[in-house]
Amino acid sequence: MNANPRWDISRALGVAKLFHLVCGVREACVTPFLTLYLRQLGLAAPWVGILMGTKHLIAAFWAPVCAFLAKSYRKRRVLLIGSLLSSVGASLLMVLIPAADKNRMHLPCNGSSGVTSTDALPGVTLRVNITSAQGPASRHPANRTAEVEMPGFRNPPGESDRETFRDPHGYVAPSVEGARTTSQVLLHPVTSGLKDHPWEVTFEMVKTALPLLPGGKGPGNPANLSGTKGKAWAFDLSLGGLRWTFILSLGSMAFWELLAAPLEQVADDSLYEYLDFVDATDRYRSLWVWRLLGMLAGVCGIAALVGQLDCFLMNSGPLGVVHFYGYSVVSTLALLVSIFFPVPICQRWEPSYKSVKALSIVGSDPRLILLAFTVVLTGAIVSTVQNFLFWHMKDHGSGELVMGFSVALSLLGEILLHPFKTALLRKLPRVGLVGLGLSCLAGQLLYYSFLWSWWSVLPVQILSAISNGALWWAVGASVEDLATPRMERALSALFRGHFYGSGCSLGSFVGGFVVMRFSLAVLYQACCVALLLWLALLLSIQQRLPQERKIKYSKLLSMEVSDTSDSEQGTARDWLVKAMREEHSD
Repeated sequence: MNANPRWDISRALGVAKLFHLVCGVREACVTPFLTLYLRQLGLAAPWVGILMGTKHLIAAFWAPVCAFLAKSYRKRRVLLIGSLLSSVGASLLMVLIPAADKNRMHLPCNGSSGVTSTDALPGVTLRVNITSAQGPASRHPANRTAEVEMPGFRNPPGESDRETFRDPHGYVAPSVEGARTTSQVLLHPVTSGLKDHPWEVTFEMVKTALPLLPGGKGPGNPANLSGTKGKAWAFDLSLGGLRWTFILSLGSMAFWELLAAPLEQVADDSLYEYLDFVDATDRYRSLWVWRLLGMLAGVCGIAALVGQLDCFLMNSGPLGVVHFYGYSVVSTLALLVSIFFPVPICQRWEPSYKSVKALSIVGSDPRLILLAFTVVLTGAIVSTVQNFLFWHMKDHGSGELVMGFSVALSLLGEILLHPFKTALLRKLPRVGLVGLGLSCLAGQLLYYSFLWSWWSVLPVQILSAISNGALWWAVGASVEDLATPRMERALSALFRGHFYGSGCSLGSFVGGFVVMRFSLAVLYQACCVALLLWLALLLSIQQRLPQERKIKYSKLLSMEVSDTSDSEQGTARDWLVKAMREEHSD
């Protein structure tokens, strides 16, 4: 008889590797840069935190529901194809959202060197002087002077009316406030007429109207000024525009996440059950590296493309539309691969209450309770890094290429550390490896709070191999040690999905308001202190817990036959009898 083609393991693994690779590229196109795009739309940190918190909350609780329904009705392939197809259109909705701040400045792509602004009102004139950094100013074609009426901009008392900023990545900050917070580094032109000639942009504020009285409601009123420690400029932002931008962003992101969130869990469950039919689940564990490789390539590739294509795709509006176009293109490729993705036809019966049972297992074991709190706290703190680290880097002059390299370094560290996983798990106790991961994460947060240049974030990113990779190895090993038979995957999904996703959602909601009230540096320092305090509490409680060691039947089956005895005298020493007796005695 010919072999049944649905059990072609080599072909199934090849398709799964390609699918994970393409999905990694797809995720890296948008996810790391999403909050940066929301900032360019004009949304402040609290609103961005609400948007990202909603996104994590949907992913944590909606994906398991869809995976259960797709399995129950045997519609997994339909869901895979439908999720990829619909997410292509849903992601492009983000490009259509209007920016809240219409007084943005843009460098046009038609070769001119002018800086434009819209919706100007009388009161303040912004004089823009563009001069060359090479040679005499009078002989360089980049010399330009333009006067633009800018409503609502005003320096704090004691500040000069003349400000200069330079940016190394070929774009003007989306607002004058962004220009104030940008480090002074050399700016390279993006227009064809100014190629190979660095130039400098000088902003000069010329007051053309008297300031309003303190009791007025205009931009001159000190009550309307915003900023941190008097350093930021105030601007009169339309409340209606901000409201609509936030509402449209919330609706688009929620709709997008509802369509895209179930994809990963449905694909993982399908592949695992497919391999489980032929007892090849050991080969399932090696597929994660393909997703990391895809993310590594995707985050570097999309960051390189943004600087080349973004200006040509959209002259007006916020930068970053290339991320969504790239996401749509790669989603289309993933759609083609999903047609051949292995999905089991015959499904084994499994109880539908596995999630409830996994939750009861966590509640009955103090070690798992501590581990759950650790995962929730880690998710809350990691979300602040994912949401606002690029903001911090941008304020220090970093471009998207540097941001992409920082993510690539952390992914590369995880891949290079993986060969030492077995040695680390063997030599270090589980709680020790968790403590090592939390300590590295705390060190990273403290380092982030003291960034001083556009490149300064790069050296510390290699610690992500321990703070993310090794930490999750310890969590996974602890779950496998403490789980009951056939509950390992359900318990692992509970930790990685519900607990970690809930922590990310909580951290996003709270982190945005902390950034608004204080600053990013204070947020990262507070997270560092919280991690160290929890680590001390975790170690002190762990030492007081009774030491239990359950016998894992799967591990005992790998023992040599010589360790067992069939004689009556050796029956008492038989490993299976010992295991059953200890299980009944408990």
